[in-house]
Amino acid sequence: MSKPPTTPTEDLEDLYENAPCGYLSLQPDGRIVKVNKTLAIWLGVPAEQLLGKRLRDLLNMAGRIFYETHFAPLLRMQGYFNEVALDLMTADGDKLAVLANATERRDDSGNLVFTRVTLFQATERRRYERGLVDARTASDAAGAVLKSDAVLREQFIAVLGHDLRNPLASINSAARMLRKEPLSDTSIRILHLMQGSVFRMSALIDNILDFARGRLGDGLSLDRNSSEPLTPVLQQVVEELRSSHPDRNIETDFTIDDPVDCDRGRIGQLLSNLLGNAITYGKQDEPVQVSATTGGGVFQLYVANGGAPIPSEAIASLFKPFFRGDVRASQNGLGLGLHIASEIARAHGGELTVTSNIDETRFTFTLSLS
Repeated sequence: MSKPPTTPTEDLEDLYENAPCGYLSLQPDGRIVKVNKTLAIWLGVPAEQLLGKRLRDLLNMAGRIFYETHFAPLLRMQGYFNEVALDLMTADGDKLAVLANATERRDDSGNLVFTRVTLFQATERRRYERGLVDARTASDAAGAVLKSDAVLREQFIAVLGHDLRNPLASINSAARMLRKEPLSDTSIRILHLMQGSVFRMSALIDNILDFARGRLGDGLSLDRNSSEPLTPVLQQVVEELRSSHPDRNIETDFTIDDPVDCDRGRIGQLLSNLLGNAITYGKQDEPVQVSATTGGGVFQLYVANGGAPIPSEAIASLFKPFFRGDVRASQNGLGLGLHIASEIARAHGGELTVTSNIDETRFTFTLSLS
């Protein structure tokens, strides 16, 4: 009597490396710590070269914006994300359409240990969906051509300036109300995370809105006034960043004795971008220095932090939109903050400069008062 066939033992390592989907694991700081062969083959990049990179580094520009403004904040808020459509960039510069699922793994204390991401190829699905859109567009072509670029521009800016801000304001208000209630340590930590995400999202919206206005022709608008004091605006910006980063030491020196003809809101935005940049990239155990002074017919505002110096080859591109140096990469931001800050300085007729060495990195905004 013949023996029944034996079932081969499943090789879990082979199952992971050669699965019909891409796997990668992210450290708490967002860097890739593990990736399977399947994803490496899809991208045309050896797996070892992907280690240490961040998921956003594998995306095209539209995917990076979506990741920073939607994917990452929601992942931090609810701990998972399902069926997110993204476009990865291959070694040949081609786009690879995928659907991404992500889930966080936390320890018993609620600390993030790592994030698992699963990627499925979606090229055929995306082609089918685009075909449906193209068919619908063709049938409505006669009406679509009547829409002008000006209308599209205003709709886009309205979405950024209104439709995205209102939900953030509601979330922030709800968080402030909850802080007045008796809360557990875990609830306080979650509320702090929520308010930090709201502040970061609001800053991202401001930067994208200003970038869109600049590229679509309107440019940055200024409401200059020399009669109102500037110091309270700068102090408010510092307090907002202190609230969002209670573990960081921010030292200030505001000595503004002369009137400054400027748009106070814009100068506050410039400081917020510079200070947020310093907190993100500066050495954690050293204070961030903020100074604003007048004297000799000049207004000068600077933000300085310790830490590794900016490479000289990166300084030339530092104020360009979407620029993010590899050495100082971060999972936060779109690379617009410094660009918008430089545009605000230029709109005022001033100048934003940077110096960086082993002692400190300093961004300085200078504006003539004459």
